[in-house]
Amino acid sequence: DSAEASPSVVFENIKTCSPNCLQMLLENISGLTADADFTVELIPEINVAVATFIKSIDTKEFVKKCSQDKRVREFKITARLLELTKSIKAENLPDSISSDYLTVFFESARSGGGPVSDVQLFPTENSAIITFCDHKGNT
Repeated sequence: DSAEASPSVVFENIKTCSPNCLQMLLENISGLTADADFTVELIPEINVAVATFIKSIDTKEFVKKCSQDKRVREFKITARLLELTKSIKAENLPDSISSDYLTVFFESARSGGGPVSDVQLFPTENSAIITFCDHKGNT
């Protein structure tokens, strides 16, 4: 068990709850405000949403509150911490992009980056997988 919990929570089986409803539900449970304190990214292809907390909260406790919430159970939504990862996927990249450029871009501290250990380009998909030396660089 990591001593550092992820600031992101995954919500699965969200198809019965509209995006606005989910956002209000999360505000009610957390006592926080969407956009100011957390963001919600919908991934409709896999019936999932990810809430990322800007304001520091105990996400483990928040997941526990979600699993006990009457409305969350009625919607049959499940919540879990997003696993910390060292890799991200960058999409919609220009054709001329180089792995060196991506390395320098994602190592920029100003962009919240960190030391990059590997970049795999996928030119046919205009994407790349960027792997950081540790999970703190992929924010």
